[in-house]
Amino acid sequence: MDKQNRILIVDDEKINIKLLTNFLQDEYKIMAARTGKQALKAVRGPNPPDLILLDIILPEMDGYEICNAIKKDEKNRHIPIIFVTAVSEVMDEAKAFDLGAVDYITKPFNPVTVKARVNTHIQLSTTMRDLKAALAKVKKLSGLLPICAKCKKIRDDQGYWNEVDLYLEKNSNAKFSHGICPDCSDELYGNHDWYQKKKTTQLKRP
Repeated sequence: MDKQNRILIVDDEKINIKLLTNFLQDEYKIMAARTGKQALKAVRGPNPPDLILLDIILPEMDGYEICNAIKKDEKNRHIPIIFVTAVSEVMDEAKAFDLGAVDYITKPFNPVTVKARVNTHIQLSTTMRDLKAALAKVKKLSGLLPICAKCKKIRDDQGYWNEVDLYLEKNSNAKFSHGICPDCSDELYGNHDWYQKKKTTQLKRP
């Protein structure tokens, strides 16, 4: 796993934070919060977590309220949330999934299970992020492109007219090596003797 990925553990019990930290710290950067306010502050900060392990029973606001607040936030709603809690009723688990959680683990938990599920959801989240980025690139080159009928320049979204090669370089990963096609060569150099001699020589070659 990428050590740059951050996991936020939200639990009011220090022992639970310590246990989860011990299981995950070799592979992830660990953040911790013991209240709902601390959790939301961490999520809305400059370095939000890539995944959240969230307890339900917390001071100030419970895990459901925290989950609901995050999922209503357009900027951070993509962050996967796994509930890790002693609350084991079926209705509580169903409520967690209804609010947008991706998984639900009951205490006492198996560290191997927690680690495996964290790894899985981090990988899924990374894959989704990469797919969205790739789709955004494709969308840049899809649809109707305004192109000048005479000079063949393309108008971008800001209203500026660009040469075709410059437009494609800005909106794709394409790189260009420039040359001159035969028709343009004839137009540019057709009246020059050296060019006519070159063409004649090329035509005589087997």
